[in-house]
Formats: sequence, structure tokens, C-alpha cells
Amino acid sequence: MPPHARSTPDGSAASVELARILARERPALARAVTLLENERAGAAELAASLVAHCGRAHVLGITGAPGSGKSTLINALLGELTRRGRQVAVVAVDPSSPVSGGALLGDRVRMGEHGAGDNVFIRSLSARGHLGGVARATGRVVDLFDAAGFDVVIVETVGVGQSEVDIGRVADTRIVVCAPGLGDEVQAIKAGVLEIADILAVSKGDQPDARRTLRDVRTAAQARHASGREPDVVLTVATAGQGVAELVDLAEAHAREFGVGRRAREAAPRAVAAAAPHATDDALFEALAGWRARGKGVALATVVRTWGSSPRPQGSLLAVAEDGAFLGSVSGGCIEGAVIGEALEAIRDGQPRMLEYGVSDAQAWEVGLACGGRVQVFVERVE
Repeated sequence: MPPHARSTPDGSAASVELARILARERPALARAVTLLENERAGAAELAASLVAHCGRAHVLGITGAPGSGKSTLINALLGELTRRGRQVAVVAVDPSSPVSGGALLGDRVRMGEHGAGDNVFIRSLSARGHLGGVARATGRVVDLFDAAGFDVVIVETVGVGQSEVDIGRVADTRIVVCAPGLGDEVQAIKAGVLEIADILAVSKGDQPDARRTLRDVRTAAQARHASGREPDVVLTVATAGQGVAELVDLAEAHAREFGVGRRAREAAPRAVAAAAPHATDDALFEALAGWRARGKGVALATVVRTWGSSPRPQGSLLAVAEDGAFLGSVSGGCIEGAVIGEALEAIRDGQPRMLEYGVSDAQAWEVGLACGGRVQVFVERVE
């Protein structure tokens, strides 16, 4: 039996542990993080069981150069967020030893002021040599805390430089922390991590060079941003609470404008879609009818055109329910995750969309469509 399970009279061990996770029982959360981080037996099954419960938390990514004050700022954010009644989980990624693979996990020490409260759960992860600023298991642990009902999940990266931008795939709102006196370092990170920032927080604002750094950061922020949106800039003194409420206000405003649950829409469906089953049209429409009869919103994706060696022919179908259930296939697993994410959006906003994937597109490489073909998919909500 997987180590995260507990036996029950009806044998539903996994469901019992999931129920404890959804009830936010701290021992169950701790065991689940260990299971996911170490990829023990049962980790994949647990991750899959969380999918239907994800997409509610606002995921805040906190990144920046080593020594910029990320952990101290997060401690101040915890105080402000809990004052606002938020339930907060923190995933703190620490650098690991190249010899042992272990980590000191020192970032967690700076957050001890709030870690003992029932409305805060802090867990450190070792990077274990994984590049990009986050640990390999970060996404799954974020899903765990999201499913458990935390309002906000904060992900702190290891100290990063120019190219460690993986936090951009995890967080809804990306905050880059810049310390005074960075000087040329602002330029060094400008072409990489600075471009993914939604908010730039200048830390240690009581230091002599803080105002100059604030000007430098604002100038750098005017460079081309990945989203085409210029990031907000705020000056903070975490130890005194200065600028912290403003930072939370900016993060919450960003969430209202751009939404939350981006990882749940994009990454989680992809994880469960790797073995997308082929299905007859009769079975697929029967599933659609069943979902609708149970009051679920549903969407249908249809392959309308293919080029080259696309793995599914024109007319192939993929049915998706609002809880993430799906049946059918439009590519045999290559792009199902991305299409499911778009289908969930179509269910929410009612807007049909025409999607196109091919090996010449950056998105195609991301979702794994490397078969030499190209496919066009129409997605619409079924009324």
C-alpha cells in the first residue's frame, strides 16, 4: 500500500487520504508533500486525484537574485495576507548540495514568525540540482496546496540570475525582488527573469542606494516585457512593513485582471492527458450526455484540418467536462493537455476558439507535438 494511504473497511485508502488533504489536515499534507517530492509509489495516483480540485488558489511566485531579501519579504507578506483573512501555503525552494543532494532549508527560518498558525503552512523543497529556480516537484506541491483550499500559495525560488525563469510556468503573479546596489546586476537579469515580472519589488528600501535602484528598476521595466504589459514597481522595507500592503494590493489587482489557476488549466490537464484514449463517437457523445445530465458544463474539441503527419485525422473529437474529465483524442497525447485547458476556458467564458499546433511553433514544442505534422482544432462549449 502506498505510504500516503490509510486502510478503510471498503478498501478506499486513497480516497480517505484525499479527504484528509481536502480537509487541510496538516499531517496528511506533510505526508503528501514527502510522497510527491520523493516520487514514491503512489505519487502519480495522488497527483492525478488532485486535478479536479485545483484552480482556485492565487499562486504568487517570488524570485530574485541571492540575498535580495525574498524570505524576509515573504514573512512580511504572510503577516499582511493573514490579517486579510487569507489561508496561505508557502513552497520555499532551497539550493541543494551537489554532493549529498540535501539542502540547509534556511529560508524557512526567516518565516518562523507565522509558520505555526493554522492558516499558514510552510514547506521547504530541495532543488536537488534541478535548473530553472524551482524544484522538480514544485508544480505538484502547488497543486496539493491548491486542492487543499489555501487561498494563496507562495512559491519562493532559489536565488536566480538571468535564465532561471521556470517560475513563470507555475505562478499566476510573478514578483521579482531587487535589492539596492544591484547596479549592473539589474542589467544582467533584464533579458531573462526581469521580463517575466508582473510586479518588481525593490527590497531594503531604507538603505542609501534604494531610491537609485528604484529608478534603475523602473527604467529596466520599460524594456519589452514578455506579456507586453509593463510591470508595477513598489519600494518595500519588509522588516518595518513598509510597502507590503501596497505589494499585496498590486498582486490581488493582478489576479482580478488576469485570473488565477493558470497552472491548473495548463499543466495539470496535460499531466493526466498523456495517455489520451481514443473513443468511438457513440461513446464520446454518450459521455457528453451523461456529464450534462449531472449538471456539468462540457466542451467539444474537433480536428478541422491537418497537415503532414498529424497523428489524428480530420473529424477526431475530444470531449471535456468542467471538472477535468475527458474522453477522446485529437492527437494521441501530444496536445491533449493544452486543448483540455482551452476547453475548460471555453466552458467558463462561452467563447469558441480555433487552435493551431505544429512543429514550427514554440507552443508545439512545449506540448510535445514533434511528429512532423500540424493540426487545427476548433473548441466550443456544448449548450
